[in-house]
Amino acid sequence: MKPKQKKMIKTTLIYAALVLVTLFFLLPLIWILRTSLVTKAQAYQIPPDFSAKFTLDNYRAIFQHSDFGKYFMNSAIVSLTSTVLSVFFGSMSSYWLSRKHGDSTKEKLTILATQMIPPIVLVIPISTIIKTAGLNDTLIALVVAYLTFNLPYVIWMLLGFFEGIPKELDEAAEIDGCNKFQTYFHVVFPLVAPGLMATAVYSFLVGWNEFMFALVLTGNKTRTMPVAIASLETQQGIQIAELCAATIVAILPVVLLSSFIKKYLINGLTFGSVK
Repeated sequence: MKPKQKKMIKTTLIYAALVLVTLFFLLPLIWILRTSLVTKAQAYQIPPDFSAKFTLDNYRAIFQHSDFGKYFMNSAIVSLTSTVLSVFFGSMSSYWLSRKHGDSTKEKLTILATQMIPPIVLVIPISTIIKTAGLNDTLIALVVAYLTFNLPYVIWMLLGFFEGIPKELDEAAEIDGCNKFQTYFHVVFPLVAPGLMATAVYSFLVGWNEFMFALVLTGNKTRTMPVAIASLETQQGIQIAELCAATIVAILPVVLLSSFIKKYLINGLTFGSVK
């Protein structure tokens, strides 16, 4: 067999494997989308009717017959707020640790140790503190709870990015008359922007998908999307069509955010390579 034919066969097998892996992950999402676009009766039909006409009735139902719009906004507010606060304070903490004179191993190990604590262990003490502070059933309670496990992760993740930036840049900026804040925001911050965005995406996803704290700390008014989706399991059974519609609504912001961040990361990684 000629080398060209071997290469063609190898390439074909690689692409075939990639297609199979892609279908493995995409088919459940495609099925959820299909179920969200059929009637309730057709959603339960076995075998499924692939000739069924699509309708948006399930999407109208979750927004008209329940407060899904409010729950969506609650998730967005809590996730964005906790992400902004985590990245803001976490980035400055990471910058300080990376530029600290002397050994900072103890601080790093302490931050890493907080990630070894299962979140379920923190539910009771955090809920007790929140109740004592009078913040129960408020969005502020969720933001505070999410900061407890988001902030250490952000600090730990960003340490690698800050440590990869030469300290000579800081010294050069100080020689030019910049103070610490100016050095951070005008010199170091643009260089770690891709890392900040990647960390922010993870932080947002954690807040957007978090269920346990949202279930314990929220009520009917402050309920988030994961809790609202779980409530579609009623005494009459699972409202499968509306459940799939709610799932698609919950996935869309993540897909849009990922598309935006992907473009930003590529621009950030290639920025400055050509002048």
